[in-house]
Amino acid sequence: MTESFRRSGEYENPQGHGHHQPAYPQQQASASPVNPVNPVNPVNPEWPPPPPYQPHAPSNAGKRARGPMALLAAVAIVAAAIGGGTAYGIQELTGNDIAASTTATSATSVVPASQKGTVAGVAKAVSPSIVEVSASSNAGESTGSGVIITKGGEIITNNHVVADASSVKVTTSTGKKYTARVVGTDSKKDLALIKLVNASGLKAATLGDSGNVKVGDEVVAIGSPEGLTGTVTSGIVSALNRDVTVATGGGQQQQQGGGSDWPFEFGGQQFNGDTGSSTTTYKAIQTDASLNPGNSGGALIDMNGNIIGINSAMYSAAQSSSDAGSVGLGFAIPINTVKSDLSTLRAGGSDS
Repeated sequence: MTESFRRSGEYENPQGHGHHQPAYPQQQASASPVNPVNPVNPVNPEWPPPPPYQPHAPSNAGKRARGPMALLAAVAIVAAAIGGGTAYGIQELTGNDIAASTTATSATSVVPASQKGTVAGVAKAVSPSIVEVSASSNAGESTGSGVIITKGGEIITNNHVVADASSVKVTTSTGKKYTARVVGTDSKKDLALIKLVNASGLKAATLGDSGNVKVGDEVVAIGSPEGLTGTVTSGIVSALNRDVTVATGGGQQQQQGGGSDWPFEFGGQQFNGDTGSSTTTYKAIQTDASLNPGNSGGALIDMNGNIIGINSAMYSAAQSSSDAGSVGLGFAIPINTVKSDLSTLRAGGSDS
């Protein structure tokens, strides 16, 4: 529309540069005014006869008010559409467990306002969603960590924590123990989904957006290093998009009674033991938060309490894997990688 309705009830001609015409042009002074007795013969047959009265300002104001109201209605419709899309996204992420809070932006905070931005606040808010994972296989017993993502007991962990496991046990932050089954594994991304048997009412973690993570951001790590359940450490994001290569099989987690063995490869060198011939490489978040064997599968968390990564590897300068310990070079799988892989893991994983 090239004309605009003005407050005074006039049309503005954009080509007239400020010249205004009455709302009904046929009412202009003219050599041939309208014959009120014969409205069939108006001055300009292209325009309908004018009303018997001039438009009043209140009527014009009412017309103007409908503009913003219509805009608000449109916004409301768009918001409803967005809301529907969000609900669908949550359903896709959590299955039928819609109540579990598993998606968030980095601006969403699950930490109480009085403790926002503190390690203590993050630990208190998120620790109930972090578990210890104990797996048994022909190679022996091992311990790792996991993150609860639904109230019904779906848990994300590393593939190398549960690889080839014949049985899996899980201990929550309250000390309650569950039996778990492996739902799906993806050795290429070093991810696994396990499900607790007969579990309900658990506290699901909030999965953030690793795409918003920046170098220098403060982070908290929670896991079970050396079998010490619920250990909290903190640091910063040291780097992004590090290429880290890990073994696709088991043996990277804490081996009970046999020393630690958490091998991975970085920069063409192998650390903390031999990665073997079967490996996978992924882009990782690097952190100086202390990670040790047993942190595998645990959470890397931003200061709003959102999970931004799954801890998966560490560097140690120790010559022997049994003496491996944190020197402030840990690596986590970005949570966006986890979210994009959930539907595959729920379907049995890429290794099925």
